[in-house]
Amino acid sequence: MVDVPGRLRVSSTCSIPLAELSWRFSRSGGPGGQHSNTSDTRDEVRFDIATSPSLGPRQRARLVERLGPSVRVVVSDERSQHRNRELALERLANRLADALRVSTPRRATRPTKGSVERRLAGKRRQADRKADRRRPDLDR
Repeated sequence: MVDVPGRLRVSSTCSIPLAELSWRFSRSGGPGGQHSNTSDTRDEVRFDIATSPSLGPRQRARLVERLGPSVRVVVSDERSQHRNRELALERLANRLADALRVSTPRRATRPTKGSVERRLAGKRRQADRKADRRRPDLDR
């Protein structure tokens, strides 16, 4: 994800300088013994979308609408702070890329003749099955 030194590549049109990210490290919870009790391996990275100069106005508007004014990623998966830092950058880039993606609007289409016939045939089969379960009518 960090192919240009000092920049986080989010998409082909968006990359963020690493200087705009703020990091916080703390002790990771859970088991692990002496090493994890003394190492700050849990990583938290924040990116302030609202004030970032590296985003264009449309990108900023889309990100603020979908993620809010800032985005935060917390990682404590690995025992190494370096590896958790890499994972945090990956997850941040994925989250930003997903929010920047423009989905194509769905075009309404009519069901095919075959699909309508299959649906009606299934409904007929189900009605016949339920009719067979009824008590026979002796008045006829």
